[in-house]
Amino acid sequence: MRITILQQNIAWAEPEVNCSHAGKMISETPGSDIYVLPEMFSTGFAVNPNGIAESNGYSLRWMMRTAKATAAAIVGSVATEENGKYYNRFYFVKPDGSYTKYDKRHLFTYGGEDKEFTAGNERVVAEWKGLRILLEVCYDLRFPVWSRNRGDYDIIIYVANWPASRKAAWDTLLRARAIENQCFVVGVNRVGVDRVCSYSGGSAIINAYGETIADCENDRECVATADINVHSLQAFRKKFPVLNDADAFTLG
Repeated sequence: MRITILQQNIAWAEPEVNCSHAGKMISETPGSDIYVLPEMFSTGFAVNPNGIAESNGYSLRWMMRTAKATAAAIVGSVATEENGKYYNRFYFVKPDGSYTKYDKRHLFTYGGEDKEFTAGNERVVAEWKGLRILLEVCYDLRFPVWSRNRGDYDIIIYVANWPASRKAAWDTLLRARAIENQCFVVGVNRVGVDRVCSYSGGSAIINAYGETIADCENDRECVATADINVHSLQAFRKKFPVLNDADAFTLG
């Protein structure tokens, strides 16, 4: 499985511009099975979604077209309006037009995201080409119980608009999630500046040992690619079955 991460700068509230730009980055890196875009890749991180969140499905349709054209999965989150409610919605779109969606569970209360957006309550695992992929968004990274491996996934994908001021936490937590869950972790963060924050990236693909196998340079747009070997992951889990000793728990 070949995964490409796209560390993208995002023009504020301009879906057409951002989708076109992402499309160019994808076209310049052909041959991957999954292309991962940042959180709210088509608008920037909007805690006030009025007039910005999409109800017409523009970005989702673009993802469908791009997935079909590249024969790859296209993934990222979109500020979405549905039935009068707003969601930070992660789409995992396949070439046949089908998709899996996950609504961000942990809304960023420090920034006011919870005042306008509705939190999801369903943990979602997408399947693609024999791999099981847990879908997570930005602030979810800080909550290990939500992402605990129950033997039901091989990869976690985190899409984010994670500020440069807290980049050390981003770097550390990505590795922690990979190690404690014996899985690959794909973390994709934006770069650039919006109305509130600056973003330095730090996008990376990390293996179950906590080792970086592909990453992007800080503070610039960047594309990076890695080949994921699920057989080596399975062999590691069999040899060192840490997950068998994990504490049982029930989410409230």
